[in-house]
Amino acid sequence: MLPEAELVARLCLAALLGGAIGFERERLSWAAGLRTHMLVCVSSCLIMIVSAYGFNDVLNHDHISLDPSRVAAQVVSGIGFLGAGSILLRGDVVRGLTTAASLWSVAAVGLAVGGGLYVAAVAGTTIILFILAAMKPLEQRYFSSRQKRELVLSAERGRLTLHVLEKELGPVTNRIGTFIVQQSEETGNLDDVLIAFSRMSEAEFHALLDRLRAIPGVHRVEVKSRPDRRTSA
Repeated sequence: MLPEAELVARLCLAALLGGAIGFERERLSWAAGLRTHMLVCVSSCLIMIVSAYGFNDVLNHDHISLDPSRVAAQVVSGIGFLGAGSILLRGDVVRGLTTAASLWSVAAVGLAVGGGLYVAAVAGTTIILFILAAMKPLEQRYFSSRQKRELVLSAERGRLTLHVLEKELGPVTNRIGTFIVQQSEETGNLDDVLIAFSRMSEAEFHALLDRLRAIPGVHRVEVKSRPDRRTSA
């Protein structure tokens, strides 16, 4: 059995590493943030400790052998319910995939700490943080601006939904990657709607703008061609 000091040290390290990853998610206001990631990492670490060392008394009996990885293996599949929750929380649009992946990753970090693989756990945390924090600006700079057309619409409260867009735009709605509706801060009678479409030609995009303007209840369409430049339409 592990010494008590070593056991506590592993749990504390798991909380620290999970918190580092969770802080990055909390900073961006995602559903699974600091506390969720810390809980997942510490729990995974504890499960790994129980799986590896919790049955030593039983092993003293004859004709008994246990697989120390069997309990820990259930974490890999069992963590899926949290990941699914962070995705389905977004409603009609699939969002939160990265947060779901970070939860799954932090469970792996917890298992590594619980197994005493400190270097692997710290290195894994460093790489995960690099992917989450450092890669996002690069992704937005080199990929998102070339692949997406973002629009901000102002529409009468409750009038613009995915069902309405599908009816008015037809097959073009298959290119919608992001659809977020929130009440306007200026007036409660209007919704601010963010829509991101996948890459399309200039002609297709201008035709799309005309069709959006013609939708009943839409008051304004604002084009976000680049993060630092907006064009009213």
